Amino acid sequence: MRHKILVTGGTGYIGSHTTVQLQQAGFDVVIIDNLSNSRREVLDGIEAITGIRPEFVEGDCTDIETLRRLFREHPGIDGIINFAASKAVGESVHKPILYYRNNLGTLLNLLECMPEFGVKGIVFSSSCTVYGEPDKNPIDESAPIKAATSPYGNTKQISEEIIRDVITSGAPVKSILLRYFNPIGAHPSAKIGELPLGVPQNLVPYVTQTAAGIRKELTVFGDDYDTPDGTCIRDFIDVNDLAKAHVIAMKRMLDNPDGEKLEVFNLGTGRGLSVLELINAFEEASGVKLNYRIGPRREGDIEKIWANPEKANTVLGWKAETPIRDTMASAWRWQLTLSNPNEKQPS
Repeated sequence: MRHKILVTGGTGYIGSHTTVQLQQAGFDVVIIDNLSNSRREVLDGIEAITGIRPEFVEGDCTDIETLRRLFREHPGIDGIINFAASKAVGESVHKPILYYRNNLGTLLNLLECMPEFGVKGIVFSSSCTVYGEPDKNPIDESAPIKAATSPYGNTKQISEEIIRDVITSGAPVKSILLRYFNPIGAHPSAKIGELPLGVPQNLVPYVTQTAAGIRKELTVFGDDYDTPDGTCIRDFIDVNDLAKAHVIAMKRMLDNPDGEKLEVFNLGTGRGLSVLELINAFEEASGVKLNYRIGPRREGDIEKIWANPEKANTVLGWKAETPIRDTMASAWRWQLTLSNPNEKQPS
């Protein structure tokens, strides 16, 4: 029997790539998205890749009656993957109420609906930001949860606590928390990718838009950190590798009804790259020299953080495999597609 999965925020960046992987793995997918940071046309890209157009509901997950109507009209949903959240660290510092209302309200509504409609499990899109500024790297799942450096990070910490409390209360649901590091890149087909509306809040879209001439220059926030080249270090993971982990996690929950009710996994490559190293990788992959300048540090940024993904590698049987150059090449192909939609892009 085919499982039906609800993907909240499914026309967004990670949600759309995960929908592709779910459909290719034989799952039926229902997407709900309010299109606040995505476009309906993403459904065309998903269909072009998989040959299947997922069911789509335009709606806001902070409205519980909208969710209840979705579950009534799409019966038999077995699992949820929750991507419906605001996700920019810098923006969250300036708009904390937006982040708490959207990220926490959505999760509370989903958890309330799950027992009501017989949904068995939820894969939660968490983040390495729950570790705060780490004492040491690489980080495994036993690392302490430290004070968040941004409202965005705090919403992830609180969300994990909410899920843990709900499961501890005896609710008939399971959850896998996926703490991932920094997703980048696009689908190799260049039919879907990161599609920020307005000025990008994340690094790679700003890099590609600068290379394409859409932005005048890229600002690197600080070069005086305690790192080899002075810029922040992150664990950049290809979005397609990340999407595959969600499929594996969902299968694990649904195929093992007597398994653990709550599990946590770090998703990363196990390698830290600095911002300048990432820029160099982009220049090598694209052949384009990037116009950038060094600016002051940005409030809320962590100095250096990268994953120890051993638990995900061994328990889930998942591994990030895409080389950084291939990932940056896919991001550039996607940008070229956006700029010249009718032109065939280099493979």
